[in-house]
Amino acid sequence: MSCCLLDFCRVQELRQVREFLFPSQKPAAAPDESKDQAENELTWDDSDWGSWEASDPKEDGTTAEEEVQQGVPWLQDCVLSLSPCSDLLVIAREHKAAFLSAKWQTDDSGREEMTLAVSWSGTLSSEEGECVSSVICIPLASQKRSSTGRPDWTCIVVGFSSGYVRFYTELLNEDPVLRLKCRTYEIPRHPGVTEQHEELSILYPTALVTIDGFSLFQSLRACRNQVARAAAAGSDVVQPPPLAYKKWGLQDMDIIVDHSSVGIMTLNVFDQMKNASILGGFHASVKGSPPAMSQYMTVGGGPFTGFYYAVEGSSQPLLSHVALAVASKLTSALFSAASGWLGWKNKNEEEPGQKQKPKVEPATPLPVRFGLPDSRRHGESICLSPCNTMAGVTDDFGRVTLLDVARGIAIRMWKGYRDAQLGWVQVSEARGEREIATSPSMPRRHAQFLVIYAPRRGILEVWGTQHGPRVGAFTVGKHCRLLYPGYRLMGVNSVTSQGWHLHTQQVCLFDPTTGVLRSITIPFHLALSDKKSERAKDMHLLKRLTHLGFFRQALESMLTSKNAPVACMTNVTRALLASLKEQDPEAVDESLLQLCSSQLRLLQLYTDVQLLHTPDSSPTETESLSVAGIEEDLARVGPILQRYAELNSRPSVSFAQDPGGPLPVRAFLSQLVFEGGELRVVRGPDTDWTHLGSFLFWGCLSGQSPLERVCETLQQSGISPQQLLSLLLTVWLNREKEILKRADAIRNLHTLLNTLSSMKGALDESWDVQCISPWWQQVRNACVQSESAGAALLAGLVAHRAAKSSITSLAESKFQADWEFVSLELEQWVVCVRQLEDVLALQTLLSLPPPQGSPGGAVPRCSVKSLLESGRGGVADSVAKLIFRQDAAPEMLQDIVQRRVAEQNSEEPVEELLQLAEAEKDELLVCVCQRFPHSLAPDVLWAHCCWEYVVQWNKDPEMGRYLEWSVEYLKMICSPHIQLGISSMMWNTFIVKRFSAAAFLMEKVGKAPKDRLCRRDVGMGDAAMTSFLGSCVQLLQTLMEADSGVEEVSVPELCMEEVWGSAEGLASIAELALQQKAVHYPLVQHHCLLASLLHAAMSFSLRLKPLSLFDSKGKNAFFRDLTSIQLLPSGDVDPNLVAIRQEVSADILRRHLVWELYNQGLDLRAEEVMLEVEDKDVLGSQLLVLTGQRLAFSLLHSQTQTKATMELLARLPPTLCTWLKAMDPSELQCPSVSLQQSSRLVCRVIEMLPENHAQYSIALHLLEAVDSLQEHK
Repeated sequence: MSCCLLDFCRVQELRQVREFLFPSQKPAAAPDESKDQAENELTWDDSDWGSWEASDPKEDGTTAEEEVQQGVPWLQDCVLSLSPCSDLLVIAREHKAAFLSAKWQTDDSGREEMTLAVSWSGTLSSEEGECVSSVICIPLASQKRSSTGRPDWTCIVVGFSSGYVRFYTELLNEDPVLRLKCRTYEIPRHPGVTEQHEELSILYPTALVTIDGFSLFQSLRACRNQVARAAAAGSDVVQPPPLAYKKWGLQDMDIIVDHSSVGIMTLNVFDQMKNASILGGFHASVKGSPPAMSQYMTVGGGPFTGFYYAVEGSSQPLLSHVALAVASKLTSALFSAASGWLGWKNKNEEEPGQKQKPKVEPATPLPVRFGLPDSRRHGESICLSPCNTMAGVTDDFGRVTLLDVARGIAIRMWKGYRDAQLGWVQVSEARGEREIATSPSMPRRHAQFLVIYAPRRGILEVWGTQHGPRVGAFTVGKHCRLLYPGYRLMGVNSVTSQGWHLHTQQVCLFDPTTGVLRSITIPFHLALSDKKSERAKDMHLLKRLTHLGFFRQALESMLTSKNAPVACMTNVTRALLASLKEQDPEAVDESLLQLCSSQLRLLQLYTDVQLLHTPDSSPTETESLSVAGIEEDLARVGPILQRYAELNSRPSVSFAQDPGGPLPVRAFLSQLVFEGGELRVVRGPDTDWTHLGSFLFWGCLSGQSPLERVCETLQQSGISPQQLLSLLLTVWLNREKEILKRADAIRNLHTLLNTLSSMKGALDESWDVQCISPWWQQVRNACVQSESAGAALLAGLVAHRAAKSSITSLAESKFQADWEFVSLELEQWVVCVRQLEDVLALQTLLSLPPPQGSPGGAVPRCSVKSLLESGRGGVADSVAKLIFRQDAAPEMLQDIVQRRVAEQNSEEPVEELLQLAEAEKDELLVCVCQRFPHSLAPDVLWAHCCWEYVVQWNKDPEMGRYLEWSVEYLKMICSPHIQLGISSMMWNTFIVKRFSAAAFLMEKVGKAPKDRLCRRDVGMGDAAMTSFLGSCVQLLQTLMEADSGVEEVSVPELCMEEVWGSAEGLASIAELALQQKAVHYPLVQHHCLLASLLHAAMSFSLRLKPLSLFDSKGKNAFFRDLTSIQLLPSGDVDPNLVAIRQEVSADILRRHLVWELYNQGLDLRAEEVMLEVEDKDVLGSQLLVLTGQRLAFSLLHSQTQTKATMELLARLPPTLCTWLKAMDPSELQCPSVSLQQSSRLVCRVIEMLPENHAQYSIALHLLEAVDSLQEHK
């Protein structure tokens, strides 16, 4: 792969554009046509092409006049700008311009291609005698969240010889505009790279104006919105928004013709000290940190190249505000909404008066720091690389100089490139091009290539930097233009660029003779040196070998074809093989001969197997096999297997590639190869492996094919019995749903296993029956690794019986019949079958559907291998997760476990527990607990449930019920040792951090915090925080009770079932709990007291600072490790602290109790408690509000309002009426109380309130209203 030029776009109506910009080159027209053309001169309103459409182009898209004038280099005299998104091209000359927008069209062949068609043409100048000197197209990024990187619209920035820059923009300088350049956001490739800001720079002969990109982006969007609103409203006045810019007066250079803004850079310490010594002498002072500077590079003369540095943050930059010069009046010459242009001024519209030039801001002097002096050399252009580290400069001597931007030196020069045009291409390394040896997150490498177009020679060259060779050269013609924007979308930053795919072209070549735009594609490996470029070496080797192996390529292409029939493949391969055998043996490629022979044998095998599986071939009649022991095993596991099949029979999505359709011949050939004369199956993806196994064995398992003939054919093919066994087991385990529906599948599997076992090479002839057989071990490995529990158990049962029959017949020939035979192989099968039965029961339980309304999800799958690797707590962890998904209450599970204990104490056999064809959740759980008596012991199960619920609560703290149920499961644990460890782990892992945050928050605000503060500091709402603190009290009380009981009970011994004793992995939660250290009881009690205070404060909305109620010792002891010994408060209490504690008196609780009793309608009970309340004033104010709520309910919200009630409401004082309407009776728990009770309550309130109280008058009005209401009743 090498460099290439790709056509990606074509410009339409290019001849019309040229004739519009160069009227002198237009062919002579008839007199009447000339007259019409003069009268209908192109204006803003008349944007069609006039008489240009009269020319009839030829079929190839060119005309005779165009062919004659193709040699005229007209494009070199124009100002061109192509948008980085390639959707807009601007061609301008003097005061005229043409805009070409992208559109898609279908060519004659039906292929979609992008073209650039003229969307507007006309005159841009508004000042007399001014001409277009520079143009750039800036695409503005969309602010919509759904955007994926395409621009919202494109703004055209035009610089004029009069000094104006119009988007339109007001006058920035009175000198002509030399060059416009833009810098947009680039994602930093390394963490140390400074993130550059967006910027638009405008070069004048003696000044440089820079406009901040963010300010420009916002101003352009605001201006475009104003134009749209003004056009919709029919207005012709637009207020341009302000624009901020900096203006630098570039000094110490004679002539400046081009520039580049490098961006913000920071010197290293050495360069900072060097510059300080040069500028300030020996005693110069050096600042602590290097200052950030904006770097600018200019080319011209005296010196040849200049380097300017503007220190950021100093007083040098001037910040002025100028107005965007959008046309002062809107005309009908606005573009369509799709084009997205700003409004322009109508040429025919006369100015109302002489336009007054705005004030020109003075420039801030900026001296040149250093340069490259060459008195005879004059620079013509400068082109900055995308990474801002290098720059290419052209001069009038026909040289191209490569500059190091950071060091300010020339590092390379090319000769013979007069009038050269430069561009850069940055290429990223593909993910697969280099092995990630150090870290997968290692950043990708990038390479910079310099593109040089030499119009004098008509060639385009690509050079590797910094000292790389020329990697590409193309002959393109002498009149092209190299278009290199050097920027991307404006308005993009590090946040909005996430997930965007910026479709921008770096370098394009525009050929005016054909109107084609070409992009340059460069592979990354060309940047590597010759020693490292392994791909380049491979390319040369490939070129040498292209003339070899045509026959092999043709054969391999046919064999991998999707549509070629098997008969065609067989005939072609046979014919090629016969042709090779007839040739001279020395001239024949031996590898090709072997390929033909092997592929012919495979095609024959495919044909034979396919014929055996066709419906026409009737299977041989086999006697009904009665396998000893199988019926017994099926009777034992039949009910649970039936329940498992019912739970797993839900429909699923299937595709055409699933193992059910016929296996394509190319897939068959790709998985079988001949190596050393033997046929071997290549293990590929699981789906391909299953598809191949289904092709070979599914007909036999389903009873549709003759088993003996299929096995005989496969044995003659030379495939090893081990690989055939692997394919058979793969089909059986992966097509479980179909297997469970076929009653004869078990018998057929038994026959296939016996047939494969009898093949040569299956069972080792020297195998000792007291050793483990590799053949049967392969079957066990497949069963224990499979997540298809039902199919794995059936395969294990069948294989167990087949192995037992084989071993027994072998042992009878060696031992006497009186001896009872014992084999290690059979013992392995007993353990394996028991494990598979346990997994089947567990998987059936895990397959239970979640209750309605709960979020669904994939059913967790388990296997023998996964349970052994999950450790000693794997089973309990799986069941705990199921209990959480089922949203089962702790009380219900406790009843199930008690029933299980009762069944264990009874003498009911285990077989009767497995009659679960119609089992419910609890029965399935009892069955699983019976099969795992130690792994699912009550304390172990409760410990895992407790931990699962607290983990889920930590994910969603708003669900306070999860933490409450977690504490309930904790209380259900009988062993105080496990209970103590679980409590300590919960406190340290999940609780203490949020608990301390709640305490500090309440201490800070001095009362029960609001919902917003709770969410900010604790991570949950106020209601959830109240529940959380209540659970903390329960947790700490349980912890104290467990600590008190550990001395009375011995440490429990946690066991595992015998068949699961080899489990390896993480310890269970119960085992971790037993490893926890003992806690310090007084410290736990100290925390429990604080938790009770916090819970009471949140429940009763008390105003207190909880931590202030403790002395310094008590405060320091909070939130420490509960196992540590801390200094706690003694019996002697500071009197000041006692005074603070007395502020939190019981009177607050009594007032709250009185209010609650009245709220419930229990007035007599409330009056009894009221006698103990001390602060009557506060209680009176509280009860006055409650009385108003009762009266408001009777007058305003009652459903039985009478006329008398309405008249009473009208006679109420306005103050009382307004006050009643502000009441909310919905807060009352018992709003319907008798008027006598309300009257009595009002009297109590009047007695409690002093006469000078602010609400005393309202209480009197209330009493009158209640009495009047009683009279009308």
